[in-house]
Amino acid sequence: MRYLGIDYGAKRVGLAISDEGMQLAFPKATLPNDAHLMEAIMGAVHAESVSTIVIGESKDENGVENPINSDIKKFAESLKSISNLPIFFSPEFMTSIESGRYDVEGKKDDARSAALILQRYLDKIGNK
Repeated sequence: MRYLGIDYGAKRVGLAISDEGMQLAFPKATLPNDAHLMEAIMGAVHAESVSTIVIGESKDENGVENPINSDIKKFAESLKSISNLPIFFSPEFMTSIESGRYDVEGKKDDARSAALILQRYLDKIGNK
């Protein structure tokens, strides 16, 4: 079983997948946030035998929700109803900046941000 990490954005959604031991997170894909998003995510869920989903929650440095966080919650509710999988939230604070250190030609990679979100969660729960 694996965990799926998601970095939700209004235009793009990053996906990351854990290894089978649920210790390491790896970038998987960046998807357009369009009418086919849920279908693409469910394809990854089935292909990778995902047992749990971790979504980045958007809060500022003081823990106050950013405006997009209401969209993230709606997205999570929809995904939970479709997938019937447990969904957890992990802070996405500064992941875009952190992943930007590895950007090529100034291109943001939402899959890397998703991997950082997922890795933080895996580190927090301490799967050994």
